[in-house]
Amino acid sequence: MGIVVLDFGGQYAHLIANRVRRHHVWAEIRPPDTPLEELARADGLILSGGPSSVYAEDRPPFEEAVLASGKPILGLCYGHQLLCHALGGRVERGERMEYGAASLEVTAATGVLAGLSPREPIWMSHRDRVEEIPPGFRVLGRTEDCPVAAMGDDGRRIYGLQFHPEVTHTDSGMRILDNFLDLCGCERDWTMEGFIDRSMDELKAQARGRKVFLLVSGGVDSTVCFLLLNRALGTDHVLGLHIDNGFMRKGETAAVESLLKGSGFSNLKVVDAGAAFLARVAGVADPEAKRLAIGEEFIEVRDRVLADLDLDPDQWLLGQGTLYTDTIESGGTDHAEVIKTHHNRVGVIERLLAEGKVVEPLSQLYKDEVRELGEKLGVPHHLVWRHPFPGPGLAVRCLCAGPGAGHEAAEPLGTLDGSGLDAELLPLRSVGVQGDGRTYAHPALLTASGAAILPGEEGGPSWDDLERASTELTNSTDRVNRVLFQLGPERRLRQSPREAYLTTERLDLLREADAIVMEALDRHGLMPRLTQMPTVLVPLSSDGTSESIVLRPVTTEDFMTARFGRLPADFLREVTARLLELQGVEAVYYDVTHKPPGTVEWE
Repeated sequence: MGIVVLDFGGQYAHLIANRVRRHHVWAEIRPPDTPLEELARADGLILSGGPSSVYAEDRPPFEEAVLASGKPILGLCYGHQLLCHALGGRVERGERMEYGAASLEVTAATGVLAGLSPREPIWMSHRDRVEEIPPGFRVLGRTEDCPVAAMGDDGRRIYGLQFHPEVTHTDSGMRILDNFLDLCGCERDWTMEGFIDRSMDELKAQARGRKVFLLVSGGVDSTVCFLLLNRALGTDHVLGLHIDNGFMRKGETAAVESLLKGSGFSNLKVVDAGAAFLARVAGVADPEAKRLAIGEEFIEVRDRVLADLDLDPDQWLLGQGTLYTDTIESGGTDHAEVIKTHHNRVGVIERLLAEGKVVEPLSQLYKDEVRELGEKLGVPHHLVWRHPFPGPGLAVRCLCAGPGAGHEAAEPLGTLDGSGLDAELLPLRSVGVQGDGRTYAHPALLTASGAAILPGEEGGPSWDDLERASTELTNSTDRVNRVLFQLGPERRLRQSPREAYLTTERLDLLREADAIVMEALDRHGLMPRLTQMPTVLVPLSSDGTSESIVLRPVTTEDFMTARFGRLPADFLREVTARLLELQGVEAVYYDVTHKPPGTVEWE
């Protein structure tokens, strides 16, 4: 049967299954209270992370009989703490949070840690920690802030890791999972070709002669979904709709139409609905309210197009290129927290899903798997490897602030030891993910003393300095979930938020800023170094009229974890100067936050 992942609501639960499948072993997700008899055919069990505490009254229910089943078990993060708690150890609240990169000291390279080096880069996202291991276990690894980062009972083949081997930023994570699969004796026969065959059969069975109406953004997810649907159902049973929602990049809609039709997608219709979307979000500042309004408007536009084309809604299913990251961050598993509601997971979509009227062939895949699928299906290479662009577009990169915002001011946090960097708490908030839960907290701003203001320049901070400062601030300060570095101007401005909403003027300013950044990335040959490059407009102003730009370059394979990208000083100098020349932009910042604790998008 392969591996069963018991899902306690962790952000990475399905990422675990993804990584297991990369080893060509079938993996599936089950609730944590799945009865033991339903797990009888599993070769091994993995207990996922989750946002709960083992001492919480509302913690997820768990079938503890599985611990005595004799099956190999691997507990990760919350699953690690649960193993300890259930088997006679002790878990306590940690004095410090630990999010992002850490260094594991391997004290016993055995079991799942077999073959690892004495020091290993790992990825953490937790606060509670194991203080006393259960009888029969021994400590296999520790970090500076976590004395039991890995434990194991070789006799029972039960192991617990406080860190996350399933994320790409744990360097030997795949080796660890491979070791566990060997302990389980799994057959390695799962392939993407098999997934394609199963998906084609499932799409035909779900459609049962009906047609599919797919919202096509032009990104890799919807493009691959479009081709898969066309292959399974035929072009006469699929209609692609690209909606210009007014939140697109400069020239984006024309480029999408040209790319897709030029690549053979003739069954594509393009509609301009920018005015309707802007009206829907007028006066809305809260990020969740914006996402919900935009998601609902997508469906209303779809319904209007169906009516205009005189298409019978009962004969048309809604197609979406939803990935599992969308579902997870929208709280799509039983015990998961909502990080941010994706436009393809608003209430009306959930109702259609319950009625069986939504087709989502990619909903169990991650970005890296979708790209592999696209290559297998023959999607043109330039479409497969485009930088992702969110469904709500620039709406989630254009932060808003309601009445009274200007009454807040930055709060000094002091100078960070050994770095020479000054820190302050900025008076605005963004969405983050910490310990598998949503945070809506403040960015901290780092500024360098002296004239050298760009990372990597002589006399200025190194990228490693900024990474250490970012990790220190987010791990030690509850109110901080994101860290910025000031690129320009050289002097520090005294800024406060200004009341601001989604308007054509603000979106046009962001479009120009984004176009400057993307053009420079392409000209400098830096596109392949990054996975995504959001340019963010934030209503921070010293004069009540100007605003600020944040650059958010990231590298990631799966979007469940990400590192901030490190760009060269000549690029930053050029782009900062050009952005500061834009009418209405007074400052440029650089986001030096990993995920976690900061999400890729700010909202």
